[in-house]
Amino acid sequence: MRTAVVVGNPKPASRTLAAATTAARLLSGSPDREPDLVLDVVALGPGLLGWGDAGVQRAVADVASADLLVVASPTFKATYTGLLKLFLDQFAGGEGMRGVVAVPLMLGAGPAHALAPELLLKPVLAELGAACPAPGLYLLDRQVEAGGGATPALAAYAQRWGPVLRATAAAGHETRTAR
Repeated sequence: MRTAVVVGNPKPASRTLAAATTAARLLSGSPDREPDLVLDVVALGPGLLGWGDAGVQRAVADVASADLLVVASPTFKATYTGLLKLFLDQFAGGEGMRGVVAVPLMLGAGPAHALAPELLLKPVLAELGAACPAPGLYLLDRQVEAGGGATPALAAYAQRWGPVLRATAAAGHETRTAR
């Protein structure tokens, strides 16, 4: 199973990146194995502002080939960042993430935006063709260490939803390879 992480935090090497990478490891069922792809979207730079940038196109293709994808953002103005939106806009609607099992993950300062991953990020991923069989995950940023590590909430989420996500991703992988 090919796992990937996409993080739309304007700050490189953020706590959002650490949480998303930890989530991907735990959800994949191989907590000691790093994800196959970790994309800190800020590294794509100005190529995100137009269409046809070769680096952005490669990143889109790499993400679209994932079986299990964690898409993460800090909560910014009550939703996900514009940086993440710029990247997601590069995918073809309805088809760009077909066969990918995606997990929306957001970090925030307080519980007021706890439904943001479910209500704001998950519908965008579904519109791009991703399957999102588990609820979105919201973590308080003060619970996430910059170096990573599983928070109790993240560990509980992985224990509850990891088997569902792995089974769905495996089925999607078989479907994609059969084409």
